[in-house]
Amino acid sequence: MKFAVIVCSNDPETVWNALRFANASSVCGNGVTVFLLGKGVEAMSVGTFKYDIQEQAELFRQHGGVILGCGVCCENRREEMPFLQRELRCGMGSMQDLYGLVAEADKVITF
Repeated sequence: MKFAVIVCSNDPETVWNALRFANASSVCGNGVTVFLLGKGVEAMSVGTFKYDIQEQAELFRQHGGVILGCGVCCENRREEMPFLQRELRCGMGSMQDLYGLVAEADKVITF
């Protein structure tokens, strides 16, 4: 089964849970792509000791998971977050990419 996980939040617990879900789905043999949209592109910079987002993201990548960040959303934050794209350590996507993910997915989950 293919999952598209869309993260639109920069709340540490929400992002952490989204990545935990992506990991659990991936370990069960599903294809999972995470798309960071809006405030979600801040995901890698909001982690805390309690909600280790970087750890969850690395586990997800190790299991073959793909993370894409919205390029326009990153660009909109360039002035206040100049290193955002580097911190994300993921490919940049577009609305067309998001459309393709949603169209191909069996399930779409939003956080």
